[in-house]
Amino acid sequence: MRLISLFVVFAAIPTGLSAQSLAVPIVPYCDQATTEAACTGAGTVMGLDPNGDGFLAVRTGPGTDYPMIDQLVNGDRVTIINGQDRWLGVEYRGRQGWVHGNWVGNRIP
Repeated sequence: MRLISLFVVFAAIPTGLSAQSLAVPIVPYCDQATTEAACTGAGTVMGLDPNGDGFLAVRTGPGTDYPMIDQLVNGDRVTIINGQDRWLGVEYRGRQGWVHGNWVGNRIP
């Protein structure tokens, strides 16, 4: 009976939570001598127009040519892992993606 119960539990786990594939992988921008905690920062999504789209597109790479894979809204917290031009490689809710840096404020290095 327990084996059947475990199978049901594992079968119910959504497959969308597996590791996603980014067109441009997010690699921390620090040298190997630096600890991982020192390589990241934090920020908050802010400044989005509630009368506009109301969301910040999360993309597979640093630019609008890359596909959108998710959306963030004002108040969402992100961990900043990397940056390229005005784009930030971020982690949020166990996922990763690229967002435009204009909409991430309250940055803590």
